[in-house]
Amino acid sequence: MAKHMLLISSLVILSTITRHGVHAVEFFVTNNAGNSAGGIRFNDKIGVEYSRQTLKSATDFIWTIFQQNTKADRKESVQNVTLIIENGNGVAFSSNSEIHLNANYLGEYSSDVKREFTGVIYHEMTHIWQWNGKGQAPGGLIEGIADFVRLRADLAPSFWVQPGQGDRWDQGYDVTALFLDYCNSLRDGFVADLNKKMREEYDSGFFVELLGKTVDQLWSDYKAQNETGHVGGTLYECVAILYA
Repeated sequence: MAKHMLLISSLVILSTITRHGVHAVEFFVTNNAGNSAGGIRFNDKIGVEYSRQTLKSATDFIWTIFQQNTKADRKESVQNVTLIIENGNGVAFSSNSEIHLNANYLGEYSSDVKREFTGVIYHEMTHIWQWNGKGQAPGGLIEGIADFVRLRADLAPSFWVQPGQGDRWDQGYDVTALFLDYCNSLRDGFVADLNKKMREEYDSGFFVELLGKTVDQLWSDYKAQNETGHVGGTLYECVAILYA
């Protein structure tokens, strides 16, 4: 009987390791916004437990998008991620293994605040896990990849630009995210491959290596493809939301 119980206990421990050992990342949430409108709205509409679950689901999703299937593929230095809700400016920013989200933004957001919160977390969590060519990659590309992840998670907000809009491929955020989505349609897994290449450095030639054309050629093709899909004279209201 003792041996039987020992075997069951061992299987339980093994199951726990199998389910959690692969993740090996802890998630923490702190609400420092107090009784501000945003702090109260966070507690009422979102909450700590949902936030922690979202941090984990975002991480799993990003690992899948980036094809980071093993610890060796990821940033091994990231052992935990902390979300801090605080009264500040802008929307959110990430630093090292911390995500700082402005409670004032949550308090003033007029639509589905829980969905917007989730989208922002997916964006900022991407910054935690993505490679940036050791600082060499264009900032607009880095932000575009983060919004590409948000797009693929079906969390793009209604105020984003339409496909084909924008002045430069590396304009960042939604403009670059939609361009990257086009590039990914040309080669499934393109964004994952591009991210892998940026682990140690960045070179615009990566686009040629992966897609056979320069990034400027790809941008021209993307713009041309979407021109015919736009109705002449239609005006879109573009709301600029800045993330770090």
